Amino acid sequence: MSRPEVSIIILTYNTRQITLDAIESVEKNYPQEVKSGKFEMIVCDNSSTDGSLEAFEDYKKKSKIKIMHVVDNGGNIGFSAGNNKGVPYAKGKYVLFLNPDTIVYPKTLTYMLDFMEAHPDVGASSCKLINKDGALDFNCHRGFPTPWNSFCYFSGLQRIFPHSRTFSGYTQGWKDLKTSHEVDAIEGAFMLMPYEVGKKVGWWDEDYFFYGEDLQFSYDIRKLGYKIYYLGEVSIMHIGGAASGIKKKTANITIANIETKRKLQNARFEAMKIFYKKNYEKSYPALVKWIMFGGVDYLRNKTLAAMKVSS
Repeated sequence: MSRPEVSIIILTYNTRQITLDAIESVEKNYPQEVKSGKFEMIVCDNSSTDGSLEAFEDYKKKSKIKIMHVVDNGGNIGFSAGNNKGVPYAKGKYVLFLNPDTIVYPKTLTYMLDFMEAHPDVGASSCKLINKDGALDFNCHRGFPTPWNSFCYFSGLQRIFPHSRTFSGYTQGWKDLKTSHEVDAIEGAFMLMPYEVGKKVGWWDEDYFFYGEDLQFSYDIRKLGYKIYYLGEVSIMHIGGAASGIKKKTANITIANIETKRKLQNARFEAMKIFYKKNYEKSYPALVKWIMFGGVDYLRNKTLAAMKVSS
């Protein structure tokens, strides 16, 4: 059998049904590709307690997907390490990291693969990620969180001037979201790249447990001289926060308990510090680090306090 064109890696944690919905969307909308083995599926599970592994194995038996691997990660090892567990099974020319809380529409994958074939200078790409309520998930279209971009975002300046090159650097709001163009970073919920590019980077940075790892991956790809692209002509649906339970819009579908939510909020804020240490610490005075980390700790404490009150 010839090499698959793309290996789709989905990491799951207590998201059994929505993961099955995501897999089914690929199978139904790309029937020829999955039946021929052009698309292969790799589902990695971080020791879910909702019967996910058994459900995926059962789906595998009934499915028409020619190549489907179900991987038990042996524990909740986080987003980066969990996705990396699927890489040894990947045989495709391209790898697509896909969140379980997604629905992949017809033509999106083929459009993006054609784009990648025509642009070998692009190291990773994503499409327009639309939330269930129809709003854009801006994480698919970002600048890097430099000290200035971070200040503008958290201070609210970005919301006041959403299309300003000066104040909306983190969301890059001055760019046309309906077109294809270069961005600094894309979201791990839908991240397509040539296998060889991921291999050169070393795949996901496991210093990150949850959050921030897609920014780091994008940063490392760009350091190699490749471009990162957002393709606004095609889209998928991204529910967002189904596994973590820390977003209000998915609070009614998550089974994450308060302990898990607190752990992931801590990981979220710790990721901000990790990214700064890895990429900016040597470029800015120590005072900037002190201000940045003070701001991160303030936001962390405020968020955790609010969670305590609500629980």
